Amino acid sequence: MSVSAALAPVEIKAPLVANPDLFSAKPSLIGLTREMMANALKEKGVPEKQVRMRVSQLWHWLYIRGVSDFDAMTNVAKDMREMLKAHFTIARPEIVEEQVSNDGTRKWLLRFPPRGAGRPVEVETVYIPEEGRGTLCISSQVGCSLTCSFCHTGTQKLVRNLTSEEILAQLLLARDRLGDFPGADTPPGAFVPTGERKVTNIVMMGMGEPLYNFESVKTALLIATDGDGLSLSKRRVTLSTSGVVPEIYRTGEEIGVMLAISLHAVRDELRDMLVPINKKYPLKDLLDACRAYPSLSNARRITFEYVMLKDVNDSLEDAKLLTQLLKGIPAKINLIPFNPWPGTNYQCSDWATIEKFADFINQAGYASPIRTPRGRDILAACGQLKSESERMRKTERLAFEAMMIAGHGEDD
Repeated sequence: MSVSAALAPVEIKAPLVANPDLFSAKPSLIGLTREMMANALKEKGVPEKQVRMRVSQLWHWLYIRGVSDFDAMTNVAKDMREMLKAHFTIARPEIVEEQVSNDGTRKWLLRFPPRGAGRPVEVETVYIPEEGRGTLCISSQVGCSLTCSFCHTGTQKLVRNLTSEEILAQLLLARDRLGDFPGADTPPGAFVPTGERKVTNIVMMGMGEPLYNFESVKTALLIATDGDGLSLSKRRVTLSTSGVVPEIYRTGEEIGVMLAISLHAVRDELRDMLVPINKKYPLKDLLDACRAYPSLSNARRITFEYVMLKDVNDSLEDAKLLTQLLKGIPAKINLIPFNPWPGTNYQCSDWATIEKFADFINQAGYASPIRTPRGRDILAACGQLKSESERMRKTERLAFEAMMIAGHGEDD
C-alpha cells in the first residue's frame, strides 16, 4: 500500500477523561505490591486480621474487574469504601488526546498529576492491533536522557521517571478504552483482534529507557504478569533497552520477561553516534550481557532491533558483521524501516536494500522480519513518540502529514 493511500485524515478527540480526583494529594493504590498495599491499609486503621482479605478484594477489583471507582466494589462494606475514598485514589490519568490511525493504531496522550513539587507531566502510549493479537507500547519515562540521534523521543529532555502506578495505569486505561475488562463494551468502530483479550502483549518500548527506571518498571511488570490479576504471560511481555548493561542480567533474574536490544549498528564508532550510551557500554560488553541473560534459549530468544537508515547502516557488509556479532546468541533480528519525524536528517533505506539485508540475515540462520510501519500518520510509530507538552502545533502536524504524502511512494 502506498503511504499516500494510507494517510487519510485521522480522528482526533480531546479531552476524553478528566477525573476531578486526578490532581488530589491522595496516594494511589494502583501499582503497589500486595505488601505495600497491606501496609497502606494498616496505616489507615484496617485491623490486622482483615488486611489480607481486604488486599485480596482490592486486587480483584483493580486488576481483574478493572474498576476505577471505589463505589463499584460491591462486596466491600460501605464504611470501608468511604475510608478508601477518603484516603486513596484509583483514578485513571487524564486523556488529553486520542488519535486513531488509518491502520487502526491508537495513540493516547496521557497527563499525570504532579509529584511532590513538580508539575503535571504527559506521556504517549500506543496500541497496535493485528489479527489475533493486540500490542500495547508503554512508556517508562517522561522524555529520555539517551539522545539517540534517529529517535524523536531523544530530542525531548528527560523530565522524570514514571512511577509504577503511572506505568501500570497505561495498561489499565488502554483496557478501559478498548473494552478489555469483563462486562465492558468495545468502542464502536474500534479495530481490535478477535479473542478473549484485546491487549495480548505489552512492550516497554515507549518513551524513555526502562532500565534507567528499573524498580518502578519491575514492580509494574510483576503486577501485570501476576496470575491472580492482569495475568499476562511473561513470554508476551518484552522490555527493550538501548544497552544498560548492569541491569540486563537483573531483568532476566528479577522480572523474567523477554528482552529486546536496540542495536542499530555493528561498529562501535557508528553506534557511539546513533546510540550514545554505547560510549559507556560498548558492543562487546552489551553482547556479553546478552549471552549471560537468564533462561536464554531458542524458545526465549533475544530480539535485536535494527532501524534501517539509508547509506548509514544498511550495507551488506553491515549485515555480515551483524550475523558475526550475534554468533552463539539465540536471537531474532527485527529490521525497522526508519520512521521520519519533523527535523530529522535521516532517511529510510530503500525497500530493495532492506529486503537484500533481510535475505542475507535469513540465509545466515536468523529470523529477520521487516516490521510493518504502523501509525506513522499520527507519529505513533517506532521512534516517533514525544510528549505533547512539546507537541507540534496543528499547522506543523498538517505540514508533516503533507510531507509524508508527497515524499513517499509505492515502495512503502
